[in-house]
Amino acid sequence: MKRNRIVWPAVGLGLLVAGCGASPSAGVPSLGGSTAHVASGSQAQALHAAAQCIRDHGVPKYQDPVVAPDGSVYTDQRSLQDASGDDRNFFDHIRTACAPLFQAANFNPATEPKATPEMVAAGVRAAQCMRAHGMPHFRDPTANTQFTPGHGFGLTADEIPAGGKLDPTFQRAATACRALLDAEINASSLSSLSHG
Repeated sequence: MKRNRIVWPAVGLGLLVAGCGASPSAGVPSLGGSTAHVASGSQAQALHAAAQCIRDHGVPKYQDPVVAPDGSVYTDQRSLQDASGDDRNFFDHIRTACAPLFQAANFNPATEPKATPEMVAAGVRAAQCMRAHGMPHFRDPTANTQFTPGHGFGLTADEIPAGGKLDPTFQRAATACRALLDAEINASSLSSLSHG
């Protein structure tokens, strides 16, 4: 059974941050804050150009970032993670080639803004269901909980049983809660995030 929630090891996040410009405060600027505007045509074009550069430099499935009504920019981090594999230096050439376009678009592909209230509500419903079905360590997500657009909230090691996704209790809970887990994943899609 495929588990739809992602466990983000610290090394994976470090790879993204190290590979694409350190942090939001250093290197490439980010729209992760709460600037109150919607992307203009020129910003949308700049984001498309930056995304195209990423596609041209080794991540062909990378989707264009989306801008929420509050100005937050959400990106396709999963494609970056999948393309990098275990190569810690994978993003060096992308950062070098695309940095001017990242700056022009005012975004950092290695960061994500906070989860939207709709996504948090969907995640809380999924977590409550998982707890009710034998997974007592599932915590309710908050706006600050790590998530991957299109894949929902991540799980920490202490939320997963020792047997991982193959654990029978986990599988039964995931089956019972499938509709709610899918709703969380849908709420985390780039399309949903673009609507706030």
